[in-house]
Amino acid sequence: MPAKKILVVSGKRKTAIARAVVKPGNGRVRVNRIPIEVFEPKIAREKIMEPLFQAGDEIWKQLDIDIKVSGGGYMGQAEASRMAVANALLKWTKSAHLRTVFANYDRTMIVGDSRRKEPKKFGGPGARARDQKSYR
Repeated sequence: MPAKKILVVSGKRKTAIARAVVKPGNGRVRVNRIPIEVFEPKIAREKIMEPLFQAGDEIWKQLDIDIKVSGGGYMGQAEASRMAVANALLKWTKSAHLRTVFANYDRTMIVGDSRRKEPKKFGGPGARARDQKSYR
């Protein structure tokens, strides 16, 4: 019995982490077991669908993509999912043309944004803000 091809790719954005599992299928995309067609909010759904539209129907309609995402807010989760989907399509197709299409559209689809929250320090309420002095 030949082994089925399954690909697991992750994406990160801020504190959100998404894992995309890609296998041969007929174009089903699910985010946390919810079909992408009914996923809310709409702006997050469109963000996740961007790499699929850029790749074209003939590529992703042959695949089933299951995304599990946790942490962060809904937009950070959407962007982490988007990165996972884009990198999964790149790994699945091994296409240099698709990589240039994604990079020209938006480079953050394939390359992560490494910015993170700066840790809080002593002497103030935040990372840089300090308590005020009055001298009175």
